Amino acid sequence: MCGHAGYAFSDPSRAADASVLSRMGQTISHRGPDDEGIWTRPGSPVGAVFRRLSIIDLEGGHQPIPNEDGDVVVLVNGEIYNFQTLRVDLEKRGHVFRTHSDAEVVVHLYEECGADLAKELIGMFAFAIIDLRGAAPRVVIGRDRLGIKPMYFLSGADGFAWASEPKALLALAGDGPTDRAGSAPGDSRLMRKEALLDYLMRGFIGGEESAWSGISRLRPGCTLTWEASQTNGPLVDRYWDLPLELRGEASESEVIEWTDRVVSDRLVADVPLGAFLSGGIDSSAVVTSMARRMDEPVVACSVGFEEKSHDELEIAVATAKSLGAIHHTEVLRDDPRLALDVLPWFYDEPLADPSTVPTYLVSKMAREHVTVALSGDGGDETFGGYRRYVHDVAENKLRRAIGAPGRAVAGLLGNLWPRMESGPRFLRGKTFLTNVAADPAEAYFNSVSILSREEALDLLAPALRRELWDHSPFHEFEKHYRKVEADCPLYRAQYADFHTYLTDQILAKVDRASMAVSLEVRVPLLDHRFVERFANLPAHQKVRGGRGKHIFREALRPRLSAEVLDGVKRGFDTPLDSWIRKSLRTEVHSAVKDLPSDWFDKLKLQRLLDEHDAGVRNHGRILWSLFVLERWRKRHGVRGISA
Repeated sequence: MCGHAGYAFSDPSRAADASVLSRMGQTISHRGPDDEGIWTRPGSPVGAVFRRLSIIDLEGGHQPIPNEDGDVVVLVNGEIYNFQTLRVDLEKRGHVFRTHSDAEVVVHLYEECGADLAKELIGMFAFAIIDLRGAAPRVVIGRDRLGIKPMYFLSGADGFAWASEPKALLALAGDGPTDRAGSAPGDSRLMRKEALLDYLMRGFIGGEESAWSGISRLRPGCTLTWEASQTNGPLVDRYWDLPLELRGEASESEVIEWTDRVVSDRLVADVPLGAFLSGGIDSSAVVTSMARRMDEPVVACSVGFEEKSHDELEIAVATAKSLGAIHHTEVLRDDPRLALDVLPWFYDEPLADPSTVPTYLVSKMAREHVTVALSGDGGDETFGGYRRYVHDVAENKLRRAIGAPGRAVAGLLGNLWPRMESGPRFLRGKTFLTNVAADPAEAYFNSVSILSREEALDLLAPALRRELWDHSPFHEFEKHYRKVEADCPLYRAQYADFHTYLTDQILAKVDRASMAVSLEVRVPLLDHRFVERFANLPAHQKVRGGRGKHIFREALRPRLSAEVLDGVKRGFDTPLDSWIRKSLRTEVHSAVKDLPSDWFDKLKLQRLLDEHDAGVRNHGRILWSLFVLERWRKRHGVRGISA
């Protein structure tokens, strides 16, 4: 688990500068504190830097890694779980290995398969390959199928650059290639205006473009090839996607066999290895499988809250005890300021998920005991575990039952229903009635949004509101939702979440929080083979009896307690209202008031604060979003909004 960055000029007479590469590498040193490798050649227009967190082949796995002739060089962030099988085959084909690192298989696979090499890899990865064999250099970057590991890039007429995090591209500051508009991102530091509206509505920024003007995000399951001679920009190729049709039912034994297999694949490491453990099904399933396959006790790490309504620590303690695990626990107090003073640097795109705080703190605690931790992320997306999936299934059944006339009545009642700000959006009466009347795609999108488009636009300064009047992140979401060929609203919602919410919120959250403390997190339930087999099961195997994750739950019944399997699902929730009203009240007020007047209508923001303080309405989620936005803006020196 590491980080890397690099750049290439289109003009062969311009040489990459090792000092610039070192500067880029310093911004992501937290991703790889164990080693730095800078690759340049005298007079070459291409250069790269690698920051290493040593996990496999501690002594010999220094990167960048060249091929036998030194004319192809690879940098790999992540882990390739089938590297040993690939290595045996490559050695039979005559390739000579210098290390025992999993990353070295990538450079030799590239010699055999070109950019198609990604199809052969099982794991989480973001790689960059520098190919010097042609008349001009070629750069190939690739990202794993589910987007577990990040990859950003910028491309313009004068060159190309890539990095594990945007801050490394911002560090170019005029010394490297510029973006398509001819601007160096480190000099401009502008937020895309469309990204601001996306963020207000969804709490994160997703899709192909990042929060930063000129910096793009390589999508999961894609490779990109850049050459100086390309006139239409880099060539992006999608090498993998989720199935678009439903498949037959699975058996409970098959679920267990696959769970054990993907967990077992992730137990290879030359450093201490453990797991995150909550009171939920997914992490409990992973830790239980680990305990059955490891010769020594599992090291498990859990955090809880003083507020019992948000706490699952007691259940986690019982699970760990039943497995004989070495269990490290910590109760989080109601003052998250220590983490929030740190997180704005590591989250160089604003992310409004308040669970960034406990995710960072459990990662920090885990890093005191292990270097690698397995997590249960992905189980909800794969098996339909979120409460919103259960609600969406019920909502779609009701739509079909009442038909068009009933939906029209629901829409009318929704317009008359008083607005209720507290509680999850999908449990509010007005939202429910409006959703029943709406198209299924629009209804589901509404249920996973913090604000409606109208509510978000209303907060903006008048001029910016006019400029963004025709923009909506729903169009990106709808593109994925409607791509599914199966007539199954549940799988359409899952498919869209895999392409948006999972990769751009959940996985981004875990990657940045864990990498901030140099901890590698592996996610067995997001093995692409596991997802391919179970995500598109028939809806009744996922949602049944008002609960999600039906087949996963039943398959695990011989292994897990009823308290884990049948308890109330809390997720990794936080006492957000307590933070905003008590320990962070002064900071939240100050941040909201400091937001730029050319971005926001300051009177509208003050009204949010006043209504929340008076208890008239609960604006906790949007106030937290604004707080995170302002701390991000100041920490990264954002100079304005894009034109």
